[in-house]
Amino acid sequence: MNVIIHPPRNEWPALLQRPVLDHFTLETAVQEVLNHVKKNGDEALVELTQRFDGVLIKNIRVPEQEIATAAQTLPVELKKAITQAKENIEKFHTAQMQAVIKMETMPGVQCWRKSIGIEKVGLYIPGGSAPLFSTVLMLGIPAVLAGCKEIILCTPPGKDGTIHPAVLYAATAAGITQIYKAGGAQAIAAMAYGTETIAAVYKIFGPGNQYVTCAKQLVQRDGIAIDMPAGPSEVCVLADETANAAYVAADLLSQAEHGPDSQVLLVSTSAAMTEKIIKEKQKQLAALPRRDIATKALANSKAIIVENMADALALINAYAPEHLIISCENDEAIAEQVVNAGSVFLGNYSPESVGDYASGTNHTLPTNGYAKVYSGVSVDSFVKNITYQKLTQEGLKNIASTVISMAEAEGLQAHANAVKVRM
Repeated sequence: MNVIIHPPRNEWPALLQRPVLDHFTLETAVQEVLNHVKKNGDEALVELTQRFDGVLIKNIRVPEQEIATAAQTLPVELKKAITQAKENIEKFHTAQMQAVIKMETMPGVQCWRKSIGIEKVGLYIPGGSAPLFSTVLMLGIPAVLAGCKEIILCTPPGKDGTIHPAVLYAATAAGITQIYKAGGAQAIAAMAYGTETIAAVYKIFGPGNQYVTCAKQLVQRDGIAIDMPAGPSEVCVLADETANAAYVAADLLSQAEHGPDSQVLLVSTSAAMTEKIIKEKQKQLAALPRRDIATKALANSKAIIVENMADALALINAYAPEHLIISCENDEAIAEQVVNAGSVFLGNYSPESVGDYASGTNHTLPTNGYAKVYSGVSVDSFVKNITYQKLTQEGLKNIASTVISMAEAEGLQAHANAVKVRM
């Protein structure tokens, strides 16, 4: 973890860059995968799964029996944990649903807006070394609440050709029955263009590595909507002299273990605290089962010491982290000045891992600086809003002169006539 002390502002853009693959090489490789699936459907999925995941799959869709028996293989405590997380996530997201409110903008002119669930959505669940069954809950629950009619889930199979039972159990808990053995860019292609087995959807959700993120951005050019560019995970911790070094070190490592392309950033107003955190990080790292992965991620990570809290906040808002932990005195007051972040965790007892699993907020968040313009996934992500208006005869009379004047000023006589003929 590189330590940078009081960097001048003109050096911030370079310091805050995320680790990325060569853009041209990445896009070329991903486009080849998309084209292959688009042209060859299921055959391409089977071939690519064998090439990238090292497993030959016979059935792309997970059979109902395999889904039904998943619960039998899980420990009781894990099933209880998934149930608790589901309840919290469901409670938080249910509160986001809005009732239809009809309003009269002027006498006789009534307007309202109604949320309609997107009919067909696809959920991508990363697999690999850490099958993220928590993401099933984060995406499946708001999709069901929103009223999406067709929800399909794609996730890479393990080396034995099966899906991790916790993923299947979480899918059942969320109300998802269409589950497919497909990962990486090929899964995004299947959901975008459709295959003989997997139906094409209107919008694709879910985090992933740089290949998955690139695939989502490329299919978006073909008119398929995506939730956001959600790539490799990242966390920024803001720590002052009151922080607990052990807690901060644990938070940094919790993100570093996601993958070698993850990034962690420590921003501190205290050189002494930064030193304590780095020492504690090394001690905890040695005991981690995934320390090799975390070590690679830490090579791309930085600890930046700034002179004051104003500089710290300016730096963080420029970085726009996916996750931001504020381990400072007056954490809530500091948080009021944060304008660019996916999700914020306040105080010494709000580890980012709680938001990843069970507090209730959604962990599918914008990365790579996109928190400047994107929000995390919510029920709103799974709906589109249709506006309505209904005018009485009196209402049309009240608004007629306004519409006629504006239409004629724009040179659109037919627009004006549509009102005049009714008068």
